[in-house]
Amino acid sequence: MPVSAADAARPSRRPRRRFRTVLAFCAAAALAAATVSGCADFSKQDNDRNAGPFSKNNESFEIKRPPRTPPPPPPGLPSPPPGPCVDPDPNVITTCLDSTAAVTPADASGSFTVVAERTTGKIIRAQRFSEHKVLMTIPGVDASGDGGLIDFAQSPTYNQDKLWYAYVTTPTDNRIVRIAHGDVPKPILTGIPKGRTGNLGSMFFRSTGELIVATGDAGNPAAANDPNSLAGKVLLVTEFSSGRNPRPKILASGVGSNPALCPSNSTIFVADGTANADRLSQVSGRSLRTVWSWPDKPGLGGCAVVEDMIAVSTQRTQRIETLRAPTPEKPSIDKPTVVLEKQYGAIGRMRPVGNGLIQFATVNKQYGSKVVTQDERVVRFLVPGGAGGGEDRM
Repeated sequence: MPVSAADAARPSRRPRRRFRTVLAFCAAAALAAATVSGCADFSKQDNDRNAGPFSKNNESFEIKRPPRTPPPPPPGLPSPPPGPCVDPDPNVITTCLDSTAAVTPADASGSFTVVAERTTGKIIRAQRFSEHKVLMTIPGVDASGDGGLIDFAQSPTYNQDKLWYAYVTTPTDNRIVRIAHGDVPKPILTGIPKGRTGNLGSMFFRSTGELIVATGDAGNPAAANDPNSLAGKVLLVTEFSSGRNPRPKILASGVGSNPALCPSNSTIFVADGTANADRLSQVSGRSLRTVWSWPDKPGLGGCAVVEDMIAVSTQRTQRIETLRAPTPEKPSIDKPTVVLEKQYGAIGRMRPVGNGLIQFATVNKQYGSKVVTQDERVVRFLVPGGAGGGEDRM
């Protein structure tokens, strides 16, 4: 067919249509490949996100909820230092401590800690990969047996008075002292009986003018029920002048060895050990009302109220167990749930941070557990919720 000069000058449209068809096919194929690849990647992320850092639960217990991973610490942490004191576990805040006693969070995220070394009398502030900063050393503590620097607390008005309070063992007794930087300890409450064992105790400020103290039985269970003895009691101290030593009010008697206080609003819980069982109790009407008991005596080391649960630590069985806190509507308690077991060794004192987090200190050197190079340690731990069972042990 003849082609005119005008038609010969006009470009053909067929190659352009063919190019568009090929381009559309390639784009569709690329989109399909990206969709398939993206689904696989998100599934892996979901699986990784659901994986938890906690150890397997004990055979006799069932963890009802999957463990959660603690939120990451704030940015700007120091670089890992050289040497044997680096723990690869990201939840370990500080390492290479001497035998520990009390521990308390030093910031809202729980990334910093303040911990007491029972045998040295040091109060230390630390964060991950940082050197220990000694805030205070209590001189003259007697660390024989289970004594020493037992507990500490900053003054509720620390920003004004810069005072620390400490529960310590001396060569003659256990006592509460007040101390300022560069000064000697001033006695606030003296004459708490001292024994070969049973010296450990606990304390916290309930308000600016109220210090709650739990004293051990000093190895003499009879003293815990003697109204004339300060051993084995929960006490209310309201006088903080040095040298006066007024007798404190007794809130409860019959406390055993190694008592740990864990307050919850207006309620005070106490974890301790007796000759027949370890137990968690509630201070009620100048006495202790048993919430739960452990006849196998796992060696309760500490307790902390976390939201609507109570977490307790153990030394012999190396666990953290949780129970639902009793309420007026449900005073009975379900069987404890094991949420951590044999991951860090023997666990001692613990304190809540907030948002389900706690800090706890290990006590492997004191209780004959296997000691690793990094001991003793302070750990940041997110407590999973839930308690199994339904047995009433009131």
